[in-house]
Amino acid sequence: MPELPEVETVKRGLAPAMEGALITHVQLNRENLRFPFPNGFAKDLAGCRILSMGRRAKYLLADLDSGNVLVMHLGMSGSFRVEIAESSDQPGSFHYPRFEAEKHDHVVFELELPDQNARVIYNDPRRFGYMDLVKRAEFETHRHFKSLGIEPTGNQLNGESLATLFEGKKAPLKAALLDQRLIAGLGNIYVCEALWRAGLSPIRKSSTISRKGGLATERSTLLAECIRDIISEAIKAGGSSLRDHRQTDGSLGYFQHTFNVYDREGEPCAKPDCKGRVSRIVQSGRSTFYCRSCQR
Repeated sequence: MPELPEVETVKRGLAPAMEGALITHVQLNRENLRFPFPNGFAKDLAGCRILSMGRRAKYLLADLDSGNVLVMHLGMSGSFRVEIAESSDQPGSFHYPRFEAEKHDHVVFELELPDQNARVIYNDPRRFGYMDLVKRAEFETHRHFKSLGIEPTGNQLNGESLATLFEGKKAPLKAALLDQRLIAGLGNIYVCEALWRAGLSPIRKSSTISRKGGLATERSTLLAECIRDIISEAIKAGGSSLRDHRQTDGSLGYFQHTFNVYDREGEPCAKPDCKGRVSRIVQSGRSTFYCRSCQR
């Protein structure tokens, strides 16, 4: 499933074609994706202008002048492509070739801008993605968003906030970092990489990076810095293309070429002074990659 950097990359790729555009027509090629489209979905979108593109956790957001927010989730294999005039311009890049069959083009947005017309097409072979319309006034309390934690980008995530969130928690550190109710948008790949960079074991109790009273520690401060750095670097690289993820221009992300532990089981640890090797364990049904020697 695309993680936060991949979703942010897609958002940035869609913005030039969608921000400020008038939605003239929406074509639905099926009645549902993972869930049915809301009643009147295409009709309610037609005639709306897109004020801005945004992201919350792993959701893509299009603020509309109608007072609604178009909410889009990529699921496992969802991707967008942007077609402008006679040319095709697709945002994003992936490790494996993209499945291009037009039979999986499920939603087509016809857009009008002052200097060009565009089509934004949503393709999803597995159909785990979904779309919804949410009133802006009800956004924070909507079922998609009301339980989401803080964003792992920006100033909200720091040593103090991590220490407060993890105080007294017995869950393994990796599980706590993946809990979307605490931190929204972190996924398996980038948690593995951030924990390696911070030298923290994924199996240590999450409370061990917090002092009594939820006070910050060197560990919580370093981990917060590593998370922010990893996410920032991954966004600059266009995300990680492991299966279906592509940018809107069809290109592949290349952050996977800088992985230090993820999917590197048995390989030497990349830290210069470490003689350990990358191990793989399973936590909550997901593969965890880490170095037992330098991650404590």
